[in-house]
Order: sequence, then structure tokens, then C-alpha cells
Amino acid sequence: MDIDNWQPLTVEEVSLLLKDISIPWGIAGGWALDLHIGRQTRQHKDIDIIVFRHDQQEVYSYLSQDWILYKAYKGTLEIWEGEPLEQVNDIWMKKGETSAWAFQFMFVDQVEEYWIYRRHPSIRRKASDIFLTTQEPICYLRPEIQLLYKGGSSVIREKDDLDWQTILPYLTIEEKEWLVSGLKGQFPEGHRWTE
Repeated sequence: MDIDNWQPLTVEEVSLLLKDISIPWGIAGGWALDLHIGRQTRQHKDIDIIVFRHDQQEVYSYLSQDWILYKAYKGTLEIWEGEPLEQVNDIWMKKGETSAWAFQFMFVDQVEEYWIYRRHPSIRRKASDIFLTTQEPICYLRPEIQLLYKGGSSVIREKDDLDWQTILPYLTIEEKEWLVSGLKGQFPEGHRWTE
């Protein structure tokens, strides 16, 4: 299975596809940052969608008739049959066995009314406050949360540094402070984005 064979849906196609789903969702990754500033800043090889883990059955029910859903776990991809997923965080979608990958769902955790940052669970936010909306309206992950995911990764890629440099001027003081606090919480020894 070719994991690099992507022909991602557009943001507009994802929005149309998910218009009738009854759960909160938002565009994530580099596209979320582009939606925040209102323009595309670089090429994107894929498109990510964030949903809460407890809504995974709704995702499966809504998409499994028309899409093949694969669970990505520890470097493998296996067809998801709808069983509850406690450890799997990513679901990749394609139309057919030989089709290119079209989009990816990423499950995030919620405890009571809070979204929990899996890499450092003391970092949290009201679940109702993790998405913003464009005028169209298209929901997307808040930029400071998306940058926390990028900056908090064990490997910060060149595109993550580029996203950081591009988006930083668009963040409010509060968003910057929240992000810096999160990075310092995860990396008390220091992080190059907080220097």
C-alpha cells in the first residue's frame, strides 16, 4: 500500500462531504493555519480533520458506506471495521483499494468539558473553544493549538518551522502566550520556538 499516494480533497470538498455529520469537527494541519489567515501559504500533501475520540462511531457510520477507512497505528494501516479505537489516533480514507488517499481523521481526547493535549495532559482547553470558523463557514483547529501539535512533535519538520514563522504575526497576544506556555510546559528545558 503506497502511503505517499495522496490526492487530497480540497477544503471545500471536505466541508461539503461533512455538512450533514452531527458532531463537531474542524480542519487541522497546515490547512487550518491557512484558513486562519485567509490564504494558502504552501503546498499541502494531505488534509486532516480533527474530531473527538468519543465521536468515532459517528465518523464510521457516516463515511463507511462510501469510503474505505484504514486505522493507522504503529506504522501499519489496516481496514477499520468500526470497532472502538482506544489507542488508534488516525484514520485514513480512500474510495477504493487502488485509489489515492483522500483525507485523514485524527481523534483527540476529551475529559469532561476539556480537550486534552495527549503529549502533556495538563495542557487543556475547553472543548467548545478549540475550533474557529471562517466566513464560509468552515471550522478549523485554532492556530495556537495546531502550532502546539507541530512544535510539540518529537521531530519538527522544515514545513513546521515555516508554518510557525508564517503564522506567528497573525496570532493575538493571548494566542501567543497560550502557545508559549504550552511549549514550556511540555519542554521545561526549552524549545527553539520560545527563545
